Amino acid sequence: MKLVFATHNQNKFLEVKAMLPDYLELLSLDDIGCNEEIEETAETIEGNAILKANYVRKKYDLNCFADDTGLEVRAINNEPGVYSARYAGKSNNAQANMEKLLKNLEGKQDRSARFKTAIALNLEHEEIMFLGICEGEITKVARGDEGFGYDPIFQPKGFNKTFAEMTLTQKSEIGHRGKAMRQLIDYLSK
Repeated sequence: MKLVFATHNQNKFLEVKAMLPDYLELLSLDDIGCNEEIEETAETIEGNAILKANYVRKKYDLNCFADDTGLEVRAINNEPGVYSARYAGKSNNAQANMEKLLKNLEGKQDRSARFKTAIALNLEHEEIMFLGICEGEITKVARGDEGFGYDPIFQPKGFNKTFAEMTLTQKSEIGHRGKAMRQLIDYLSK
């Protein structure tokens, strides 16, 4: 079965591809010739995932799933949330986003946070939503070289490592995207 993952992000694509069973042929937006950035104009993480999946279904008539992920930090009103990728500006600069978040947390005792991934599946024009949440906290300094985005400053609850200090397999087992992906895989296996 061919399935499009509506992303241009190769790090994210490889992370998801490693989780999928062999009977699913995963294609990226680049693989189907979709070179445009799909606008994320919804006010929620779930809404952005739906926009992207439906865009591919409508324009390319292919089964598709799309995700959107947000980091919600309690002490700063659940920012950056839906704006996680462009928290420090439109350029989607991970380093600038982390620096802004750490600055906004200066002097705050509560560093609790959670990653939330919403996956919208558009399969034969039927829409299904899957959610994965990983609770944790924001560290005071970046640690680790693995992963991407906020991974160097997010330490999942019950662990003494950030996502960026974990292997891809470890992160997938406990992380938000892995949780949502397992729900998607279970659904596709039925």
